[in-house]
Amino acid sequence: MSPRLLFRSVAIAEAITWALLIAGMLGKYVLQVGELGVQVGGFLHGLVFIAFAMTALLVGVNQHWGPKLTAIAVATSIVPFGTIPLDRGLEKNGHLDGDWRRTRTDDPRDHTRVSALLRWMLVRPVLFAAVLVIGLGAVMAVLLTLGPPGGA
Repeated sequence: MSPRLLFRSVAIAEAITWALLIAGMLGKYVLQVGELGVQVGGFLHGLVFIAFAMTALLVGVNQHWGPKLTAIAVATSIVPFGTIPLDRGLEKNGHLDGDWRRTRTDDPRDHTRVSALLRWMLVRPVLFAAVLVIGLGAVMAVLLTLGPPGGA
């Protein structure tokens, strides 16, 4: 899976979970059908929200976006459906072009410890996937322990 396909897939999933959460909130507050829609939509959205942030960081390092563009990419997930225009803009400007950087190049940005760690993990895909899943689960567990946004 290319960086472009991974980013696009998670960006679309993030937008879909926004729709689920909004539908759940409409059901709860407008139609007064209970909290199940918010609980399910909120959980799924939280999970994919974290996955999108992780994906933006991963792809940002791989594509040499720099801290500003990477932060903007992560921040767009806060805005409902913001990941879709972001994906289109990144595609249009060539920021998603290329494959995973598994080898070091002459580019000075490939000489950082973060880039070296990414390359090391990319050549160990099973380990990398496991680390990402465990990291996602750990972040989600901490956030669930802290409680929902805005309090219970």
